[in-house]
Amino acid sequence: MTYGQNNILIVEDEPDTAELFAEMMRIIGHSVVKVNGYSPAIEQLKKGQPFAVVLDIMMPDLSGLEVLRYIREDQTLKDTPVVIVSALGLFSDVRNAMEAGVDAYLTKPVSFNELKTAVQKITHTKDQD
Repeated sequence: MTYGQNNILIVEDEPDTAELFAEMMRIIGHSVVKVNGYSPAIEQLKKGQPFAVVLDIMMPDLSGLEVLRYIREDQTLKDTPVVIVSALGLFSDVRNAMEAGVDAYLTKPVSFNELKTAVQKITHTKDQD
């Protein structure tokens, strides 16, 4: 699949949560692709650059931070806006994500307005490119 202007990649291993985030993104006008772990996320990212990524940290195969590192190290993906939405909320968790290059970090449970605002904020500068 080739990504369009408003495609959001959601990387979340919990199907109900993934669908909740997808519906939130659809409400604000985005198309959505959902995947449930590191390997499917990498496969999807190899197909093209999404408009933004909503990423969980705790997944069954590898950490979402590994997905983030992959994005930041890839020349075509490195500027992709990424928001982490995780149950991990300790200062060290946030710091690790910031050091890996995340654009925004939210802790679960997350409201519609929180996710909407974070995605709009991190993609705002991309809209102006």
